[in-house]
Amino acid sequence: MGHYAKPTRSTIIPTLRYRDAKAAIQWLCDAFGFVRHLVVEDGEGGIAHAQLVFGNGMIMLGQARDDAFGRLQSPLADPAGPVAQSPYIIVSDVDAHHDHARAAGAKIIMPPKDQDYGGRLYSCRDLEGNLWNFGSYDPWED
Repeated sequence: MGHYAKPTRSTIIPTLRYRDAKAAIQWLCDAFGFVRHLVVEDGEGGIAHAQLVFGNGMIMLGQARDDAFGRLQSPLADPAGPVAQSPYIIVSDVDAHHDHARAAGAKIIMPPKDQDYGGRLYSCRDLEGNLWNFGSYDPWED
């Protein structure tokens, strides 16, 4: 099945929905170091679609919507509850990234810690409770 993959920068791009996508975009850029690649407003004060990049990776996000697709993907019902998935982002300096994110308001769930499989990792929640993992372990280098 791997033959379906298109040769491009990143073939897996996580998507998220936020109650306040404009605030989320600003926060993700300020706290985590994402950079705006494309932001499309929906004409009603919200965000229809946004692309944020970090290194050679990307996330896409948009405003929570009450339509057929929007009901399939929604913001967390409980911002402190468990999640089914969470992005892992490779960073060059875990401790510095952690300190910057914490100062910007990230809720630290697990402080930086060396991992048994290699590298260092910390986990945090963003302004709407999504879980994020930042680490130095790069599985592509093994």
